Amino acid sequence: MVKGFLSLRDIDFVDKNVSVDPEGRSELLAMGFDSTPVTVIGDRQLPGFDVEAIDHALSLLDER
Repeated sequence: MVKGFLSLRDIDFVDKNVSVDPEGRSELLAMGFDSTPVTVIGDRQLPGFDVEAIDHALSLLDER
């Protein structure tokens, strides 16, 4: 759902499939999460699919 949401808004992203990417899995665990999705936008780590949180984090990037 996150990928589709970002794609509809023409936002580039890096998709990491932690079930087949050991490095991606290590990154996920290092952030303190053990399930997906986790969306990283700037310095924010957003677990789950929260449209408002994603939009807010993206708006903060635009302000930089």
